[in-house]
Amino acid sequence: MVRVVFTPNLRRHLEAPEAAVSGDTVRAALEAVFADNPRLRDYVLDDQGAVRKHVTVYVDGERLADRTALALAVAADAEIYVMQALSGG
Repeated sequence: MVRVVFTPNLRRHLEAPEAAVSGDTVRAALEAVFADNPRLRDYVLDDQGAVRKHVTVYVDGERLADRTALALAVAADAEIYVMQALSGG
């Protein structure tokens, strides 16, 4: 199962528990999480289905470059981390 983790700073804004889901791409894994938590989808993805600018996704420690299609293949034991991008000074 793919492990999907939402960082604590994101969980401050809405319920986003860690999940173990099936999915062979980043999009499939995230959609499996969103099926149980539709409100989370609107926070992570924009109305076009792309990762929002204030959110960053890492797969097995590597930053996800494809923020639109989310078509990167993932292994069954992959770890996906979704975090709110922080900025400021």
